[in-house]
Amino acid sequence: MQKHTTPSRKQQHVELCVNDDVTFRRKTNGFERYEFIHNALPECNFSDISTVTEFLEYRCSMPLLISCMTGGYPDAERINGDLAEICQTFNIPMGVGSQRQAIENSQYHRSFQIVREKAPSIPLLSNIGAPEVAKMKSSDDICRMIDLIKADAMVIHLNPLQELLQPEGSPNFTGVLSGIEQLVRWLEIPIFVKEVGAGISADVAKRLLSVGVKGIDVAGAGGTSWAGVEILRNTEQETLSHYWDWGIPTAECVSQIKPLKTENNFTLVSSGGIQSAMEIALSLALGADFCASARPMLKALFTGGQNELSAQLNQLQLDLKRIMFLVGAVQIKQLQQVDIISVS
Repeated sequence: MQKHTTPSRKQQHVELCVNDDVTFRRKTNGFERYEFIHNALPECNFSDISTVTEFLEYRCSMPLLISCMTGGYPDAERINGDLAEICQTFNIPMGVGSQRQAIENSQYHRSFQIVREKAPSIPLLSNIGAPEVAKMKSSDDICRMIDLIKADAMVIHLNPLQELLQPEGSPNFTGVLSGIEQLVRWLEIPIFVKEVGAGISADVAKRLLSVGVKGIDVAGAGGTSWAGVEILRNTEQETLSHYWDWGIPTAECVSQIKPLKTENNFTLVSSGGIQSAMEIALSLALGADFCASARPMLKALFTGGQNELSAQLNQLQLDLKRIMFLVGAVQIKQLQQVDIISVS
């Protein structure tokens, strides 16, 4: 089986996400099972509706993060630069892709550094995989990654399914939780933990919160299947195809984890197939504090450049305001208190 270097693998990932259908085949993110109760007496003026909210002590224009995608290969500098400019313009947070390559060598450091240069005043999130965390002996490498983009938080991504199916994968998760606990002690910025498309259960969230994690991004099933991405890269496609739809739907993850907010102070991020304002609004009503999206944003950028991505974000914000008006929520905090019903 052919092995690939980290930069070539990262480029393959982006190309597959943009050019191939790597979404879940049967499973959805679960938001179609919920709907809002129409408020015929909203008692508010549409012009007063505000989507402004806070994230990592920044005021952001709407509760949407352009999530961790890429970095560490030649064209990533252009992609991350374009994404960062848009995030700066819209005043929304951005995460970079795994910075593992930046630990291995400095060849593509610019693909990460450019993000802070283009986006000097928004929340930025560093990113490293769980297997690397488990092997750490000190915080030196992590601190260099944080310094590269002057990050406001460090994201550790959990991807056991992806590592298991990836030709170059490292499916050894022994010691990951203790490694995360060490990082919490070592770092001055908050630690977020995210999945990459298979979801985080309430039990896993409890264990993460018990060691001091301050943010959980569920990254549930229903959007991009990273199992699917790796299956397409694997010579054993037929024998692995039944893993394509593995995972917990995003809405289910958020519902499971919401009760933990009563006794724990953390940020709950809903991601995994988030493409519409309705999915953002339902995420918040189900208990999320923020939402994140990756592949739809990348596809818009590749299809029509920054203009198309800007148009997509403008439309999301307008549609979110429309939903808020129809349920009588002038502010995001009020939207989080709105009742929803199950239609399953």
